[in-house]
Amino acid sequence: MTETLPTPLDVRLMNLTATLLFVIGAGLLLAAAGWWAARSPLFAIGRITVHGDMVHNNAVTLRANVMPSVGGNFFSVDLSRVRAAFEAVPWVRRAVVRRRFPNDLDVTLQEQQPAAYWGADDASTLLNDFGEVFIANTAELVDTRLPHLSGPADQSADVLAMDRTLAPLFGPLGTELARLDLSAHGGWRAQLASGAVIELGHGTPDVLVARVRRFVRTLTPIASRYGLTAAALRTADLRYADGYAIRLAGLTTVAPAPKKK
Repeated sequence: MTETLPTPLDVRLMNLTATLLFVIGAGLLLAAAGWWAARSPLFAIGRITVHGDMVHNNAVTLRANVMPSVGGNFFSVDLSRVRAAFEAVPWVRRAVVRRRFPNDLDVTLQEQQPAAYWGADDASTLLNDFGEVFIANTAELVDTRLPHLSGPADQSADVLAMDRTLAPLFGPLGTELARLDLSAHGGWRAQLASGAVIELGHGTPDVLVARVRRFVRTLTPIASRYGLTAAALRTADLRYADGYAIRLAGLTTVAPAPKKK
């Protein structure tokens, strides 16, 4: 039986040194290849292809605005910086940027879908379908018949959700919910397209829905007692536990002053 002799120490050291030199050489070669690729004009960004929603923007304008922010080439370009440049363009909500070998960028855009005006009537602030606040030129709106909403900035999504919950309830009155405001203290106020202002008070969506339904169901019968219609409504206060107070155009509870003789 033949015994295997141990490898001499000097041979093992030589093998280890050769392996180490090979690894170092390979690493230097890869580093050199990376350095060359990062600076080679062969991989310079030559085209940006834009897909997705582009109602308020066009690909040519977008590329012109974003190209100055594109630094480096295919390998070194900062995709997060390019994405931020696209998302800084008005009406762009989100951008997804991908590399496409050898020197292209592929961008998929999602534009803002306006759901309501937000804040002051003369502001250019809008809410999108997600209840997110964004700034845009309102003169470019395709549909200008949007509700006006306002409230604390961190509750914009809640205000939009409440508007969508309450708006259909006013249909039987022959008008629409034109404005909904949430105060800093949590009180809700609605304004109808007819101009009537309704104090809704505090409460959860279920509580407010119950108040509005009771109000809508009973307003027309009450107004008809005085020969009026729901269109005569000027103000309403629904903050009472067992009823509400209203003011109707053409109706007063103040007795006329007696005529002088």
